Amino acid sequence: MFRYTQPGITTIKDSPGRIDAARKAFRALGAELKALCLVMGQYDFVAVVEAPDDITAAKVSLAWGAQGNVSSETLRAFTEEEFRSIVAALP
Repeated sequence: MFRYTQPGITTIKDSPGRIDAARKAFRALGAELKALCLVMGQYDFVAVVEAPDDITAAKVSLAWGAQGNVSSETLRAFTEEEFRSIVAALP
């Protein structure tokens, strides 16, 4: 979940190009930007990123944030299959 920083919102018209560049950078790190949605409310947009592990996901988030246009809050999502496995292993 992302919020624009002041520099990011000031240059909002550059956002489509930044998204394209991020998509390429994510691929170079071994991740994929699956979806990006503009949202209304507390956040400005939500990005769904698929990465092979949490370290890669952290690299992606930090690399995007380091550009200074957005701040983020990340969540680790579990697939339905992972959820079922977790629940099945409960005592």
